Amino acid sequence: AEPSHSSVCETTHIISSKAMSAYEDFPMPAHYPDYPSHAQVLEYFRSYARHFDLYPYIRFNTRVEHAELQADQSWLLRLGDGSVERFDYLLVANGHHHKPRHPEGVAEAFTGDYYHSHDYKHNRPFVGQRVLVIGSGNSGCDCAVEISRVAERVDISIRRAQYIIPKFFLGQPTDTFNRYLQYLPEFMANLARKLALRIQVGRYRDYQLPEPDFPVTAAHPTLNSELLYKIRHGKVHPRPAIAQIENRRVYFKDGSNQEYDAIVAATGYFISLPFFDPDFVSYEHAERVPLYLRMFHPEHPTLIFIGLFQPQGAIWPLSDYQAKLAANYIAGRWQRPANIRELAEADSNYIAKAFTRSMRHTIEVHYERFRQQLWAQIPKDEPAWVHPVEQ
Repeated sequence: AEPSHSSVCETTHIISSKAMSAYEDFPMPAHYPDYPSHAQVLEYFRSYARHFDLYPYIRFNTRVEHAELQADQSWLLRLGDGSVERFDYLLVANGHHHKPRHPEGVAEAFTGDYYHSHDYKHNRPFVGQRVLVIGSGNSGCDCAVEISRVAERVDISIRRAQYIIPKFFLGQPTDTFNRYLQYLPEFMANLARKLALRIQVGRYRDYQLPEPDFPVTAAHPTLNSELLYKIRHGKVHPRPAIAQIENRRVYFKDGSNQEYDAIVAATGYFISLPFFDPDFVSYEHAERVPLYLRMFHPEHPTLIFIGLFQPQGAIWPLSDYQAKLAANYIAGRWQRPANIRELAEADSNYIAKAFTRSMRHTIEVHYERFRQQLWAQIPKDEPAWVHPVEQ
């Protein structure tokens, strides 16, 4: 696989609908499908940059090697060409799907071909092979489905129960259905989600999958309309967690075993901030990320994070809200609260209680709740800085 900062495979389509993924002031083109391809999303971003004349402010192919906070709260940035520049504020928007997290010991013990889903670009290397996919998140399910089209056999190892949610409900994108549930009390909304899934999918155990014993919104959702179909057609075979590996043979916790030619580990990512000194700010192994509104660092008023969260829905509209709030803060039109440390801790405490315990949930947010939190803070009399596109 070709190395890259972020990764996308040839057949990737986004898992949030175009209606829920577009920026508020720039709708996606009407001719786009409900779930656009990665190429269409790229063109959407390019057209956004052209419309708002952003290209003059973007430096492509420029790496920030190191960022250091100064005594006056400004920042010195050392760039890849060795030059150093000073800035008043630092907005960090480098994403959190860059540094792969590998399952412990698997790559060392397995003597076949080993990949992380970050390296997966297409299914051609797996023609006629026996393949094990580790992980049932969105990447894992996508890899299993795509590889099953060409492989001799595909198994998917699922360590914990997971909701596999179709991308359409009653003929409409699923996330548009969820939008209406915001008006219900949370316990009623969760009952509605479970009932809708039971009607459309049935029982997960009928697919040889473990039944989740937690609310639908207590874990990051997996949206995939093909995995359950592939399982019932015998093209993908669910497996439990791995017990041990001997050469090419994998032993599972239920006592079964199977030989494989390749393993694809879809086991997530670390939060990586390589331009900071580790003793300054590091969330790579943190169980909590105490930032107010997932963006403001309590100790450093000139450091702002954009997009350092994992929503149950599209990230772009919420990152856009964060950017609007950051712009108002820098312009002096919004102030950090005096009790920002307590508020950041409260955010972290909520995340710890609202979601199942997992590294992937350290930055998880409920889409509508988080949207309303951000919206409540954005000044409503903002200047006409931009020129929206009409729907």
